[in-house]
Amino acid sequence: MSEKSADHDNRSKEDEDSEDRAARAREAAEQAALPYTWKQELGDVDIVVPVPKGTRSRDLNVVIGKKKLSVGLKGKDAILDGELCKEIKVEESTWTIEDQEAVHIHLEKLNKQQWWENVLTHHPKIDTTKIQPENSKLSDLDGETRAMVEKMMFDQQQKQMGKPTSDELKKMEALEKFKAAHPELDFSNAKIS
Repeated sequence: MSEKSADHDNRSKEDEDSEDRAARAREAAEQAALPYTWKQELGDVDIVVPVPKGTRSRDLNVVIGKKKLSVGLKGKDAILDGELCKEIKVEESTWTIEDQEAVHIHLEKLNKQQWWENVLTHHPKIDTTKIQPENSKLSDLDGETRAMVEKMMFDQQQKQMGKPTSDELKKMEALEKFKAAHPELDFSNAKIS
């Protein structure tokens, strides 16, 4: 590989990183501009809608449908109103008002294996490939599955940093032990795969 192409690869990686950062910043700004905040797990979505202090549940008009969500103060324009990006289980979805200043909405996803790109279809989307599931949920997994997931996460991080994966590290370690045990052998031209 010539130096020119190696340099090109490095530059494109840096370009990718800065494009990635720019995309994340744009996404964060778009999300911050929404009249609510939201977070999700694979199985549910939680939304917090700020309302004027002193608001009571009777002052609110909240509609939660299979594919629709509307929140507003009675007699005023809705704060949010539209079609949900995916279907929900209406009977398991709830809303409450907290401290008379925020409406908390809990939506149970119908498909519990899918990340949502947005809450309402007409709102800006997030890049679901960048979602990092909360590590606390690793504790819900059995030991073997958890170890496998942690290994995959480690390998993914190593690859992103251009470092060897756990399997490659094991091979390198085994080779070093073998070299130490056989100092009479010459490994200077050995190709390891």
